[in-house]
Amino acid sequence: MKTLNNNDTTSFHLQLLSKIMDMNEYPFINLIIENDITYKEFEELMHLLQKLDAQYNIQKEEGFLDFTSLLVQFAGMLTEKLDPNNTIYALKKEGYFPSLITAFTSIIEYEEIRGKRR
Repeated sequence: MKTLNNNDTTSFHLQLLSKIMDMNEYPFINLIIENDITYKEFEELMHLLQKLDAQYNIQKEEGFLDFTSLLVQFAGMLTEKLDPNNTIYALKKEGYFPSLITAFTSIIEYEEIRGKRR
């Protein structure tokens, strides 16, 4: 029988765990696992979201109504392993940064509707 190295063992364990968990309830975690996001990439993403959330709150207090620039910044800084829209919807489902993510989903949905009208 083939001996598993640490990476193979970890991958195998994650596969087993994903079978016993309802991954639909954890779409963000599922994206992290499926796209081989490293701990460093995860930490960078969380730091980016914290920074954008702080900017969002400042802009909201100042009376801003359009947060498209924050969404563009998010998409531009996101690792290429992740799709921005899928990531945003997954974050929303798991409840990360609710105000910021709600603003992002509103922009995405508005742009989708606007695109269909053309």
